Amino acid sequence: MMQPYLFPYLGYFQLISSVDVFVLGDDLQYVKESWINRNRILMNGKDKLITFPLKKGSLRANINEREFCDDFDVEMDKLLRVIASAYSKAPYFKKVFPMLQAIIKHPERNLARYAEHSIRQICNYLDIHTPIIVASELNVTDVIDKQDRVIRTAKKVGGDVYINFIGGMSLYDFEYFKQNGLTLKFHKINEITYPQFGNVFVPLLSIIDVMMFNDQPEVKRRLGCYSLLDAPDHAVSVCDHCTACLEAKAEEGRIARQEGSADDGSIAVDGQQQAASSVCNG
Repeated sequence: MMQPYLFPYLGYFQLISSVDVFVLGDDLQYVKESWINRNRILMNGKDKLITFPLKKGSLRANINEREFCDDFDVEMDKLLRVIASAYSKAPYFKKVFPMLQAIIKHPERNLARYAEHSIRQICNYLDIHTPIIVASELNVTDVIDKQDRVIRTAKKVGGDVYINFIGGMSLYDFEYFKQNGLTLKFHKINEITYPQFGNVFVPLLSIIDVMMFNDQPEVKRRLGCYSLLDAPDHAVSVCDHCTACLEAKAEEGRIARQEGSADDGSIAVDGQQQAASSVCNG
């Protein structure tokens, strides 16, 4: 279960693509200055923060209780001009920008529903067909503890594995999930690079940046460039098609065999030691 973010980074769509069911936590509490209604794009070789402005609301309000500001149309026209200025010379601008226009100009003014629409539209573009369920429809509202709510939600949709982003590792306990019949794993995007107007690469920008500089088949290929951690020190890269990832895996395996490191904190898969250090540049 993840908050519905607006134009999140590639890893968010990797996660959606990799699971059997994706739950949008629309009824989770809104966090001010989070990535829910903000992200970063490339502007003149540097990252630039973009924001989807909201009306003032209670600090305790859930995401699905927040609304955009009254002059949202004007603000979105400004945002589209910023995006056009930043990416008009990008190789896939002419294909991607009309889609962004349609998403950004969507008439919905509820933050959660607007974000859900944007996520579904980008999934359609990337041919991601994972079922997306809205958490508020599951009615798991009587659980205060974060771990227990995730466990209840996962069981309600028939899951036996829960995958979260690696940034949330400190929030969840592997053993507690195991005791409740769930396997806990963490997603970590591999280090991905691609040309950005010949500048020094700026990583982990919005999916907007990825789509502007990579055609649809290439973005779809990069959906598989990630690693899964199934214990605090155990990481397995699932990418088996990118040259850089495969070379990194082979090198890691060679070093592991040389050192005879059966206890070095990585996992042996198909006879090779694999870890989350691969750099994918196609």
